Amino acid sequence: MNDTTSRPDLPDRLSGNPRSKFHIEEIFEHHIGIRLNGKEHTNVEEYCISEGWVKIPSPKALDRRGQPMLITLKGKVEAFYK
Repeated sequence: MNDTTSRPDLPDRLSGNPRSKFHIEEIFEHHIGIRLNGKEHTNVEEYCISEGWVKIPSPKALDRRGQPMLITLKGKVEAFYK
């Protein structure tokens, strides 16, 4: 799976939630990684490279729909294919 020609370009903003307008299904067919300030995170729900933030789910808190609340972390964001 080292064929990079079949992979779409990673967008500036991407969400893992299918209800979001920033969710792009074709990208999730491949394994992607997210680094924040040089440290790789595996639980990123949404990211924005130009604004420099990622959103990760809270370990315990839930919203009124039963979904985990998202915590915003700021810094230098890098998205890449694994």
